[in-house]
Amino acid sequence: MITVHNLVKTYSSAAGDVRALKGVSFEVARGEFFAITGRSGSGKSTLLYQLGLLDNPTAGRIHIDGVNILELSPQERTAFRLHELGYIFQDYAVLPLLTATENVMVPLLMQGLSAEEAGIKARAALEAVGLAGQLHNLPSQLSGGEQQRVSIARAIAHAPKIIFADEPTANLDSETSRAVLEVFLALHRQGQTMVMVTHEDEYAALADRVITLSDGEIAADVRNKKE
Repeated sequence: MITVHNLVKTYSSAAGDVRALKGVSFEVARGEFFAITGRSGSGKSTLLYQLGLLDNPTAGRIHIDGVNILELSPQERTAFRLHELGYIFQDYAVLPLLTATENVMVPLLMQGLSAEEAGIKARAALEAVGLAGQLHNLPSQLSGGEQQRVSIARAIAHAPKIIFADEPTANLDSETSRAVLEVFLALHRQGQTMVMVTHEDEYAALADRVITLSDGEIAADVRNKKE
């Protein structure tokens, strides 16, 4: 599903170049729940942004489902992100003036669906994450955990090939975080490929496989034993 070879990301600054990723290589299988962990500044989010076409690496190769994403034009990259990938961020990224349903509908409308079609898919996705009773609530009427569920519904509504989650529990308490991870596990059991960045070892342990980054390099690559 995802093949990464010798991925390098260098940032330039007044103080000199900083190599955030130093020749990272790995593969993610279709249907795998894949976690990326490591200390702050280790390159976790930088790696996720390269995989999710949200940034361009300095060197290396990334193939997703057979597509060399680094050879795509800017317009093709935008279309690939919109139609093939789903994103969940730690700050929820929900629009405050739109209801839960409307928030989920936005990318569906951008894909060309009619309002009726987008509404049907949005409501189904919200029901799938346990928000059937909050379809018309504004974000201000939702808890942090519920807002994150809206962002999950938005990510899954178009049945993406891969979901990328960047520290999805960072702003949540432990009980709510566990509830969000239960949603992730339910999606994974349905065959969803997921790539999650987290600094929480207990949440990384729920994934099929965990790579640990240290100073931009893979320090460990471990497959979790499932009971």
